[in-house]
Amino acid sequence: MGTVLAVVSQKGGVGKTTTAINLASALAQRGRKTLLIDVDPQGAVRHGMGLAPDAGVAGLADLLAGTHELQDVVQATPLPWLRVLLAGSVSEAAEHETYTANLADSTRLGELFDRARGRGYIVIVDSPPGLGAVTRRVLAHSQHVVVPLQCEPLALQTTTQILRAVREAAMANPALVLDGILLTMLEAGNDVSQRVAAYVREQLPAELLFDVAIPRTMASIDAFAAGQPVILRAPDDAAARAYQRLAELLEPRLA
Repeated sequence: MGTVLAVVSQKGGVGKTTTAINLASALAQRGRKTLLIDVDPQGAVRHGMGLAPDAGVAGLADLLAGTHELQDVVQATPLPWLRVLLAGSVSEAAEHETYTANLADSTRLGELFDRARGRGYIVIVDSPPGLGAVTRRVLAHSQHVVVPLQCEPLALQTTTQILRAVREAAMANPALVLDGILLTMLEAGNDVSQRVAAYVREQLPAELLFDVAIPRTMASIDAFAAGQPVILRAPDDAAARAYQRLAELLEPRLA
């Protein structure tokens, strides 16, 4: 039996999608059967993975709408053990509303997760930023959650909210476990970034924090722009090594 891990954040721009992409890729590199699902209607996974330049490609939205079958929308990747399910045809504001309503009111997402788990997949879910209906639906059907936290002062204001939301979700879904908060975009030469990281480590219990932080590197920025996980494009980069370490830490928990 597989498992579902949701990557969630209170705000965008914290490295959520980059984390989902690289964690899924790192697990696949380790020989784990992995399915990356983009639940965010913004559809950033397709850019970061270099898949489907046509925004109208079918994906999760079409699966939820009942117009496509799973085998028609899951895409192969250069990694033999990694498959990707993109967000699908969600380009206009009205489509976003329809997608959100379909997902919030449907049992299809839970059925999809169960189906993938039954096939032995580790499912990595890139959730929308924020704690809206879609993210809450994802948490209701997940077993694990990772929270990226950008090393900047504004991000600290969201920590309490996201932890409260995860705690509330776990009350309704006792199988849900917070694996940890992941510090992201840590800049070695930036005093503010370093102070934020130090403050988080001082204020939060050690068991809530991963002992690895993701540095901000030009290689990781370039990799996303090029449509590749940094662990594939620049495997010796500090960010790539950090994501490999994250996969190493999580793999036993996801077994």
